[in-house]
Amino acid sequence: MLSRNIRVASLASAVVLVLGVTACGSGNQTASNAPASPQGEGASPAANTTTGSNLSGTVKVDGSSTVFPISEAMAEEFQKANPGVQVTVAQSGTGGGFKKFCNNETDISNASRPIKAEEVELCKKGNVEYIELPVAYDGISVVVNPQNKFAQCLTIAELKKMWEPAAQGKVTTWNQIRPEFPNQKLGLYGPGTDSGTYDFFTNAVVGKEGESRGDYTASEDDNTLVQGVSADPGGLGFFGYAYYENNKDKLALASIDNGKGCIQPSAETIGNGTYQPLSRPEFIYVKKSAATRPEVQAFVNFHFAPENQELVSEVGYVPLPNDLVGEVQARFKEGKVGSIFEGKGSQTGVTLADLLKQQK
Repeated sequence: MLSRNIRVASLASAVVLVLGVTACGSGNQTASNAPASPQGEGASPAANTTTGSNLSGTVKVDGSSTVFPISEAMAEEFQKANPGVQVTVAQSGTGGGFKKFCNNETDISNASRPIKAEEVELCKKGNVEYIELPVAYDGISVVVNPQNKFAQCLTIAELKKMWEPAAQGKVTTWNQIRPEFPNQKLGLYGPGTDSGTYDFFTNAVVGKEGESRGDYTASEDDNTLVQGVSADPGGLGFFGYAYYENNKDKLALASIDNGKGCIQPSAETIGNGTYQPLSRPEFIYVKKSAATRPEVQAFVNFHFAPENQELVSEVGYVPLPNDLVGEVQARFKEGKVGSIFEGKGSQTGVTLADLLKQQK
């Protein structure tokens, strides 16, 4: 479990990121500044924006291991203020989470990439309507073992040489990546194929989402990947920025050169779009029918309260700029169903701000 002992400075509200790019319960909400009101299926899902001690019920969350630290932190603080609500947070990967979500097993699905076309269809079959809400920014971090002093900066082309399907069984040593690198065994560690991080990384690096060599150590648990790289002198892996931040003493961070010099992920480079093409938004998908329940409403709104944005920084991610938080809150309040990515999954060359505005 990731500890919340990291504080990353929040970015100014003007920053815009260019994307490289758990049983139903009910209860009455007592708001601190407005009376509670009962709501039916057709009501606006965000009419109540505050929490109260009389709130009760259960909220089930599953999905991305990358988004997990955010949901875990939010759930912990939310339950302190609302002891009558039980929020369960699991991590089965973005793809695994969507399978459960579209099968009506969860209320909220965490995702480190947008929903895919086949998942849209799966939700249609399950009669699940959803509201897509960005919650933070992340930069996929490429890490090596601390003993590795030579791979301090890697190009996208070099990463592709390691990870493309044609490399399987053939590219096995570091000097095959760059001649001046040592003749040392290359050990690769990455998320499994149910992971949104895997989808985004393969799209950005290999050029096609979900395609890579298969002979690497895969796990949906990012902590397992941390352990693998930290124990392998020739190891290289990738996962969300928070997992690097929380394991700096065990890992070395590689800079990425996408043609504009060597750039490491940080709150600043992720937020201003210079860490490319591995910067991306993180999402929660809220089931429309669940969004009318007071405990789910309150938990979702808790994510976007100004005083809670610090939690995003504490777990190692970059909060949305204030103007985008407003756009996302409006999307939830209006009960805007569907995806701003239209089922296309991971994309590059678009801005989250522009996509949100187009959906108005």
